[in-house]
Amino acid sequence: MFASRWIFVAGGIVAFGLSGMLIALTGQDSVPPSDSVQIKYAEPDCPFFGPERERFFTDALRRTSGMPPVRRLSASTDAVGKMLGFVPGGSRTYNFDQAHAAGSIDSYIFADFQANGIAPAPKTTDWEFVRRVTLDLTGRVPTADRVLAFVADTASDKYKRAKLIEELIAKPEWIDKWTMYFGDLYQNTSNRPSTSLNRFASGRNAFNRWIRDSLTSGKPYNQMATELIAASTDNTYNDGPANYLVGSVVTNGPTQDIMDQMAATTFETFLGMTHVNCLLCHNGRGHLDSVNLWATRTTRYQAWQLASHMSRTSTVRTPVDPSNTNIYYWSLLNNQRNFTTDYTLNTTTGNRPARVAPNGCKAGQPCYTVSPQYVFNGASPQPGEDYRVALARSITGDVQFARATVNYLWAYFFGRGIVDPPNTFDPARLDPDNPPPDPWTLQPSNARLLNALAQHFIDSNFNLKALMREIVNSDTYQLSSRYPGQWNAAWEPYFARKYVRRLWGEEIIDGVAQSSGSFPCATVTSGACSVPGYTVTGWTDLNMGRPSYAMQFPDVVNTEGTTNVFLDSFIRGNRDDQPRGSDGSILQALNLMNASLIENKLALTGATASPLLVASVALSNTDAVNKLFLTILSRYPSATEMSTALGSLPAASGTARNNAIQDLAWSLYNKVDFVFNY
Repeated sequence: MFASRWIFVAGGIVAFGLSGMLIALTGQDSVPPSDSVQIKYAEPDCPFFGPERERFFTDALRRTSGMPPVRRLSASTDAVGKMLGFVPGGSRTYNFDQAHAAGSIDSYIFADFQANGIAPAPKTTDWEFVRRVTLDLTGRVPTADRVLAFVADTASDKYKRAKLIEELIAKPEWIDKWTMYFGDLYQNTSNRPSTSLNRFASGRNAFNRWIRDSLTSGKPYNQMATELIAASTDNTYNDGPANYLVGSVVTNGPTQDIMDQMAATTFETFLGMTHVNCLLCHNGRGHLDSVNLWATRTTRYQAWQLASHMSRTSTVRTPVDPSNTNIYYWSLLNNQRNFTTDYTLNTTTGNRPARVAPNGCKAGQPCYTVSPQYVFNGASPQPGEDYRVALARSITGDVQFARATVNYLWAYFFGRGIVDPPNTFDPARLDPDNPPPDPWTLQPSNARLLNALAQHFIDSNFNLKALMREIVNSDTYQLSSRYPGQWNAAWEPYFARKYVRRLWGEEIIDGVAQSSGSFPCATVTSGACSVPGYTVTGWTDLNMGRPSYAMQFPDVVNTEGTTNVFLDSFIRGNRDDQPRGSDGSILQALNLMNASLIENKLALTGATASPLLVASVALSNTDAVNKLFLTILSRYPSATEMSTALGSLPAASGTARNNAIQDLAWSLYNKVDFVFNY
């Protein structure tokens, strides 16, 4: 379908033929085959990071540079296209005198800039901001119409950006994105190979449905955490939140191993404290001396007291069909099957070191069992109270719960946490008014901001949307990713610029589908392609229909083969022992260039023809280039990009021009600024 494709990389051109096979890696003087139509990109770097960055932002700049203004799409092809692509008034730079309300995110961040002699990056432009915040909040790219309407809005930056944010967090796409996010955080998958744990698709889907419903209803996050920690059910296919603790079931050991893992997982998820897992094997002293100050002062016995909150919980498998014990659901019940004693020190085998009572202690004596106690305030369950209900109350009432939550979300939006990695909190190093002894230092890069943001989250009644709204409305979030001066790597923890984020695999494939207008098509009857959606194992009982977007998947595994290969190349993880990653790879580039998931969305004929491509070939060359750039990259082309594209597009309509427009669209999907959020 495609002619040879030509894209520039640093130092040369990579040519890809009809089959997608690598043809050559040569210098820029190489001559491509004469019978091909080429789209040549003579810019080795994304223009957003190059010296001509501002050229495509305003018509005024185009005129002063001697280049003719870009022709906008005509009213007949795009009603909003007549809007000028200018960036309205408002400061594009920051200084230390910028006014920020006391107690706001920016008041803490900009005070740090001043104290450390850091000049922050300029403010992001409207073009950058609309794409950035739309991807961050919804996982989708903004439509061309929405981009142009936003940029042309002459209201103040503060007002129109806040208005856009409200629009985005009210969209169903916000639910899709954050259901996926919390599915990752809670490790919701049908099975965990590392522990042989199996929830089956039905349990996973029940959990996914609960996350989705909780976000849709605006459930406070402390309530979500409480339901996950304290859930009790006799059927995990029907009760979503119970699947959270079931995910901590481990085999080949005594029941205390399960209690330990439940406690460790809970503390990492909701308090950002992964080192509790270490304490469940040994005292902190002598093992964590150079890692965590709080842990060096904490004993294994205190960790057992935490795990004892799980000691009255039984986990039992019940076959769905008594004749087939290989398919089952779980029960997660309290005070069942003789689970009526506290954490017992009587093991010598299993996944952790032996749990041995003190010398001379015998079974039945108080020293032989460990009663539940919360490590930070000594609280114990009230008489007759469910142990896990008590633990949920202690955790959600702890300011560390709020700290950990805001830090996890801050790490998502900024690329690193205020405490980083965000699951390594050291409670002994968080108080700026009571700093730790030498050689230890405060752990957060901005401790006062962390504590203030945590308090704001508490004051909002643990409202996730309110927290996100505060973050993305901040001037700190709206700084440019480009830094015009000499960047100092030591400034990284201070958030003086926006760190570029490589998109999730789901965002990339959804961005291609959305912008091209060519959605997945599932064959539901012989020869019929009538229901849009991907194939996902065990999806049907979610009552959502077939998913049209990868961000709607309930899992990061068990999707159809070609989709699996594409998404896995972008390191979506497995919600078990492989976390989601943002590294790049040759495999990602090859998938973008060659995968049928991309090429199939650039068809010009047939039932799966791309509306974007069909509309583009009907336009003039200039309008077609503008439309493709606006729709795929959320911006107009630079002067150089426009010149290069026009030089590669035949004037006359026909097969050669159609192929060239297809190649141009393909090239834009392979540009660095499509794959990254800047």
